[in-house]
Amino acid sequence: MQKVNIGLTNKQRQGVVDLLDQGLADTYLLLVKTKKYHWDVVGPQFMTLHKLWQAHYEALTINVDIIAERIRTLGGYPIGTMEGFLKICSLKEDAGTIPTSTGMVSQLLEDHEHIVRNLRKHIEQCSDDFEDDGTADFLTGLMVQHEEIAWTLRSFIEGEALDSDGVKPDQKKTKVGV
Repeated sequence: MQKVNIGLTNKQRQGVVDLLDQGLADTYLLLVKTKKYHWDVVGPQFMTLHKLWQAHYEALTINVDIIAERIRTLGGYPIGTMEGFLKICSLKEDAGTIPTSTGMVSQLLEDHEHIVRNLRKHIEQCSDDFEDDGTADFLTGLMVQHEEIAWTLRSFIEGEALDSDGVKPDQKKTKVGV
């Protein structure tokens, strides 16, 4: 940690940096997953989801940068390698599979909601344990963004579900005698 005189002890700043690093790792993995789904989506919802996920990964790209810059503001150095991210990330990769488009939406929704839950804890820790209301406020802004993204994803799957081939799951049952 660099020497920084902003009214927080080294221990407080390090505690906040650790929380921010974990959030950075989760955000980076979610960025990669969103980009992958953006590339792999097929079916009648292709254009809608392709554009939606582009907007999401562009927002996540900005968030990766501002989280890393917040770490630097506090005198820390952000983790900047995939190996480092994967060691502390609380999200799971979706390696080796290509879910249906609805499955992709569900997975991203689950991940955004997971991040929101983590952020709620981190906000409380920043204020109560580390007395850093500035970072708590910063994290609150990130949480609101993830809540909005989760809402858009939830709204997408609340309607009638379609698999990536455009067929309703209940219509895939084999018809006997036809």
